[in-house]
Amino acid sequence: MVNSDFSQPTRKMNIGFARQLSIGLLALGIACALSIFVGARAISPTFFWKALVDPTSLPQAELAVITARIPRTLSGIVVGIALGIAGTLMQGMTRNPLADPGLLGLHSGAATSVVIGIHVFGIGSILGYASFGFIGAGIAALLVYTIASMGKVGATPIRLALAGAALSTGLSSITSAMLLLNQQVADQFRFWQMGTLGARSKNEVLIIGSIIAISTIPTLVFGGKVLNSLALGEDVASSLGLHVRRVQIYLATIVVLLAGSATALVGPIGFLGLLVPHATRLLVGTDYRRILIFSALIGPLLLISADVLGRIIFPPTEVQASVMTAVIGAPVFIALVRNRKQVEL
Repeated sequence: MVNSDFSQPTRKMNIGFARQLSIGLLALGIACALSIFVGARAISPTFFWKALVDPTSLPQAELAVITARIPRTLSGIVVGIALGIAGTLMQGMTRNPLADPGLLGLHSGAATSVVIGIHVFGIGSILGYASFGFIGAGIAALLVYTIASMGKVGATPIRLALAGAALSTGLSSITSAMLLLNQQVADQFRFWQMGTLGARSKNEVLIIGSIIAISTIPTLVFGGKVLNSLALGEDVASSLGLHVRRVQIYLATIVVLLAGSATALVGPIGFLGLLVPHATRLLVGTDYRRILIFSALIGPLLLISADVLGRIIFPPTEVQASVMTAVIGAPVFIALVRNRKQVEL
């Protein structure tokens, strides 16, 4: 009888989580449908179905639009998952509410490394972009943490954000200089500068998506428990049998893989990794087992919605997804910095 009484709240929580998960999946499905149907040229569901069943029956104009929007939507899903989970991992393992791949310089590091790869080594494949993106993101993460750790105070949230901003500015200058020196590199790299979802083919999305899936699946299975332990503090986590440094290195590696892959695919998408964990905590609470799962839903939902909004806000001109996420994310970042209760200076 006692066990039944105790199990009722747990059962209600599980039912509530399942309901939230169902609503999240439905919202993501609607966003994906809008991503395919809405734009400068509207596409009806009938045309989309014909494109899947009998593409030859469609006019070339509609077929071209559908063919372009499918990989664009897939890019939104893949990159949204990657940056949403990367931001959650960064905030969880550092207990820093300002942690974000863009704010801490990972996007700039990946972008600069890719430009060096194009300029010096002549890379041109998506795997080449991804490899250099991983290297650049990893080096940027080490530099930001090293710079922020100098002094007696250590790597506080604000110091990490300032170090990331300084490094991003410096790397952006290096990137701009190399692009000015080589017009061919500039042409090859141009789509990265705005952070657009529509610049890749379906095969390229699938290749990067495979890397992100390999990084994401074990994180969703085991990462929540680890982050819950780290949230209690390093000393408590160690007393629970967790090898804190080993786990932090592993999680940092996953973050670099996710952020580097996302940047290699679509360019720098800022503030998404900052927004997703905070939005998710408002919905499901502080249990990282649930936060990670919902981050994989909220990330693509926000990114695809931002992309769709960017297509319809000033038709027929498109506002890139990175601009839309910055418009939403910048005020949130300012609010977090001003809230002394959440951010320790």
